[in-house]
Amino acid sequence: MAHPPGIRKQQRLNNRMVRMVFLISFLFFFARFIYSSVGAWHHQQEKNRLQQSSLSIIREQPATR
Repeated sequence: MAHPPGIRKQQRLNNRMVRMVFLISFLFFFARFIYSSVGAWHHQQEKNRLQQSSLSIIREQPATR
């Protein structure tokens, strides 16, 4: 038994909507990944900078013993 033409059009619309939802979800996921990557990079740079500055302070202090 063949489907009426209205059903076929509705299925096509549903498939298109599902694809759009997946595309939007992927874009949100990708944007959050980029945002967290940039944040992690800045955090790592700050951590390295603080470690370098603390090492230079330790090296500059004269030995009192």
